[in-house]
Amino acid sequence: MKYFDIGQRIRRYRKACGLSQEALAGKVGISVTHMSHIETGNTKLSLPVLVKIAEELSVSTDALLFDAPKSDKAKLSDDVQEILDSFEVDELPAAIEVLKTLRNALAKQRD
Repeated sequence: MKYFDIGQRIRRYRKACGLSQEALAGKVGISVTHMSHIETGNTKLSLPVLVKIAEELSVSTDALLFDAPKSDKAKLSDDVQEILDSFEVDELPAAIEVLKTLRNALAKQRD
């Protein structure tokens, strides 16, 4: 079992939920250090902790344990998330507004 891969999936879902490591660790009842070690694959996580993490992230344990084949849209979504992650927190509202404007312009173009 590749614990690094599991940790990276947890990290991806955590970020998608807008949670910090501190927030998720608090909800799960583990230390921030333990959460960090889980995400980096430096420690094995117990089944109860895996289940609690999955519940807090509203995903199945399978989604955390196994890579699912990604659709083209999911791959693009990951690309967009990576770009959003590169912004500073105070820059995100402007970036989101640009995306909304682009979406609206493309929708008008389709019509």
